[in-house]
Amino acid sequence: MMVRIARLARIEHVMVKYALEELFLENTAAHPLRHLFLLSPTRWMNSETRALPRGQRIRLALEELGPVFVKLGQALSTRRDLLPDDIGDELTLLQDNVKPFASELARIEIERALNEKVEVLFQSFEDQPIASASVAQVHGAVMHDGSEVIVKVLRPGISETIRRDVSLMYLLADIAAATLRDGKRLRPREVVAEYDKTIHDELDLVAEATNAVVLRNNFKDSDTLYIPEIHWDYTRSSVMVQERISGIPIRDIKAMEAIGMDMKKLAEHGVEIFYTQVFDHNFFHADMHPGNIFVSREHPDNPQYIAVDFGIVGSLTDEDQRYMGENLLAFFQRDYRRVAQLHIDSGWVPRGTRVSELEAGVRAVCEPIFEKPLAEISLGDVLLQLFNIARRFDMEVQPQLVLLQKTLLNIEGLGRQLYPDLDLWATGKPFLKRWVVKRNNPQTILRRFVDQAPQMLKAMPELPMMVHDHVDLQNQLLRRELASGSVKRAPGTGWRQGADTADRGLRYSITGAAIVLSAALLGSANVMAGSDTVPWWVLLTALLGAAFLMAGLRRR
Repeated sequence: MMVRIARLARIEHVMVKYALEELFLENTAAHPLRHLFLLSPTRWMNSETRALPRGQRIRLALEELGPVFVKLGQALSTRRDLLPDDIGDELTLLQDNVKPFASELARIEIERALNEKVEVLFQSFEDQPIASASVAQVHGAVMHDGSEVIVKVLRPGISETIRRDVSLMYLLADIAAATLRDGKRLRPREVVAEYDKTIHDELDLVAEATNAVVLRNNFKDSDTLYIPEIHWDYTRSSVMVQERISGIPIRDIKAMEAIGMDMKKLAEHGVEIFYTQVFDHNFFHADMHPGNIFVSREHPDNPQYIAVDFGIVGSLTDEDQRYMGENLLAFFQRDYRRVAQLHIDSGWVPRGTRVSELEAGVRAVCEPIFEKPLAEISLGDVLLQLFNIARRFDMEVQPQLVLLQKTLLNIEGLGRQLYPDLDLWATGKPFLKRWVVKRNNPQTILRRFVDQAPQMLKAMPELPMMVHDHVDLQNQLLRRELASGSVKRAPGTGWRQGADTADRGLRYSITGAAIVLSAALLGSANVMAGSDTVPWWVLLTALLGAAFLMAGLRRR
């Protein structure tokens, strides 16, 4: 309890030092509380810091509060829908420049996790860390077979530090929600919850190693992205051993130019990697800031990226992936009505939103941007402007899309640094077109049926009784309508003939569904037999079933 009180006192001191009490209490019901700080020595001893621009004050305060708050600021920097531009711009400057902890503590943690002395585990171990960040730091080492590796070690006591600070963040979030003018729209508790999940994911290095393996397999034999190998025998939840890479840091443009790197192709490869991860693999590296990206010195005419630090990855649901892909393609094609309709269909804006009004808002944002040369258009600017439109239509940025937006902004920033004339639209549009065509071709659709075949089979035993009950219910309704005189008999027809006519569409639909299910099962058997293609006769069967379904729908 005393530790928590001391931490709260420290937070209060930093807030007053950077005049954040004025910022947070301004235009709120709690504004009179600012008078409580008038006699604080901190206020009068830090007049210079209190006079700085508000975005800079928030950034400096987070840096002073330590690595957990720095991580929060980094997470907030991706939520540009919630922040004014000046604050968002400052938060993007937050870096993990954290003081390293003693190498003796790193050795102790490694030996505890791997149950062996460092001298026995490695041929040599570098006590001077290569890098130090909020959650962990990295040391170099050499295995007994001579291979060079890096050893990533969690900070001692970081779990308890995170637990303590995050619980205080929830408290501060609740206070902000109750007192700030935009408290409900900003959803501070929800933002902290997102951050809570993200930072706890980074505390399990086995999970990070698993992410690395998935990415490595996805880009096996790729000439555009290399993922270092994990040494599983030396990896635990608090320690991870990984192949050491030797590449040029992505920030070192002079070093790349010195070896004749094709900067245009390098920038384009970065965009292609993004689209491949998101739309082909649906598993993407979501922490692609410059500190985690290197470039291989080999083949400068066909550059290859090297990625590290896989604590944060992202994926989308099938529906979100489809809507995101089609949204981006609609943007490229300037089809604003399609963009508006997709936002409504996906539930990203309330169902009652008028398509024409949302289309007009999107058009007003995008048209001035598209008047620029394509090479100067920033997809990041489009997103930021759309966030402003979103506020008018009560759009809430979906949590599952936050990492994707952050990754896209990072990729764009990197690409433009490497090659200022990078045309993101020209690089991305052909990829998205191919993806949409591939997603909607008959083989892909049939494969979805194949994937769903087990669920269909599970429901099959119930289908006959469901059909019987439905037909019986329709007949009963028709009898009642005939008895009441609300339905007139046609000359020469009886009620049974009318019932047959009414249910013919249902029978066609059931027949079509059965044929399509049969095609899915045949396709499933073919795939299980090891074939990579679906036979033509299976596709023909599926099309026949679809024809019956269409006929049934027309008769209903």
